[in-house]
Amino acid sequence: TALNDVSETLAYKLALGGATEDQHKEAMAKHFIDNMENGVLYILGPGTTIKALADRLGISKTLLGVDLVADRRLLAKDVDEDAILRALPQYSKAKIVVSPIGAQGFIFGRGNQQISHRVIEMAGIRSIVVMATPNKLRETRVLRVDTGDPELDERLRGYIRVIIGYALQQVAPVA
Repeated sequence: TALNDVSETLAYKLALGGATEDQHKEAMAKHFIDNMENGVLYILGPGTTIKALADRLGISKTLLGVDLVADRRLLAKDVDEDAILRALPQYSKAKIVVSPIGAQGFIFGRGNQQISHRVIEMAGIRSIVVMATPNKLRETRVLRVDTGDPELDERLRGYIRVIIGYALQQVAPVA
């Protein structure tokens, strides 16, 4: 099955909503890793959801920082905006992987200022990947952005796909 190493019991719990937060994070991480591409720079934002992804990759991720990964290897830990901007031109493609921070649901601008409007512009709006457990997304309702660039914030508003499980996505509003 697509979940190959996830047990049938867990697959059943995930489908029916009886899984724990950690089980949802594990399923999202497996899905993401199964779909990672070689030669792509992955900019991993802070938080426990993204840390679960790094743990599954077998890399040591900073919980509150932003880390860079390519070819399933950790390139740099706890990077600042300048380090990200220097790394981006070395790759033909990048993905910015974030999860809503705090109860307000910010995906940019709170807790991850290193992923600045310059980083987002350079990587491209279509490079953004949002991950959240179903419970967190249900509690958050609206995702928020505050990149420091009102024009970019406006372009990010609308709707975005959020990975909520293995091969499961939900569309969420961005305000």
